[in-house]
Amino acid sequence: MRFVTKKYDKNPIITKEDMPYPCECVYNSGAAKYNGKYILLLRVLLLNGNCVFGLAESDDGFNFKIHPKPVMVPATTGPFARYEEKGIEDPRVTKLGDTYYIFYSCYSGLGMRIGLAKTKDFRKFERVAMTTTIDYRNSVLFPEKIKGKYCRFERPNVGRQGIWISYSPDLIHWGEQEHIMAPYGNHIWEDHKIGAGAPPIKTKKGWLSIYHGVTWTMDGMTYRLGVAMHDLKNPAKVLGIADQFILSPDEVFERVGYVHNVVFTCGAIPEPDGTVKIYYGGADTVMCVATAKIDDLVDLALKGKRRPL
Repeated sequence: MRFVTKKYDKNPIITKEDMPYPCECVYNSGAAKYNGKYILLLRVLLLNGNCVFGLAESDDGFNFKIHPKPVMVPATTGPFARYEEKGIEDPRVTKLGDTYYIFYSCYSGLGMRIGLAKTKDFRKFERVAMTTTIDYRNSVLFPEKIKGKYCRFERPNVGRQGIWISYSPDLIHWGEQEHIMAPYGNHIWEDHKIGAGAPPIKTKKGWLSIYHGVTWTMDGMTYRLGVAMHDLKNPAKVLGIADQFILSPDEVFERVGYVHNVVFTCGAIPEPDGTVKIYYGGADTVMCVATAKIDDLVDLALKGKRRPL
């Protein structure tokens, strides 16, 4: 096995042929457990070129049933409408208490902003607030407060496009922003830009972060996944970053598609047996899943020599 991760041998797990309504692609899904079922909040590219969120449920995390209609579509009225006119993208789902919070990208002609929505049952979704200015590409929320405040990783679409951290008293107003990880020139697989992937996973040795890294090749950009560890009490402190990527686009359905040479995660589900299911989009076209032992990912990150900045 090349990596500590193992790709599911029946990937892809969801394609456009599985969808009950017309679409071009289904990918980059948020993931959660609800009432004992695996939930994927799907990014679905419709035939008009805009994205909506679909929903898929599974008993085993591999075989999914798709809901007949999208569960969240771009707003057409109210304060969100102007900023979602080109679609909603890349949902990240985090459970706090009995509520599932969703950071997602709001796409318009003005650029990207990060919206916040919430749900208790994955049937009814309520928009809460716009949580960034222009131009931000992604945010992931921690599953518990840090020093009494909500905490997230985020990535502005400016500068070196690295990973930042910020804090909030109410999930709406964010500050205390700090740049904590940058693209790394000595690791060519992530020398162009990096960004947060799945919401962080709490372990005894620290917060495990699965992130994406991008490099330019003669054929354009290639997206892969890596792992980092952060201090439990102060996640701005990076304890270690793996020296190698953990997932790479080498299957045909990861190399050829709407955007070729991409594996990209928005969600991972830790299991009671110490493994994790990493849900990822292949070539911005299909949904896939890989598994790994959490301890293996933690060890890989802590042994790494890569500097965060």
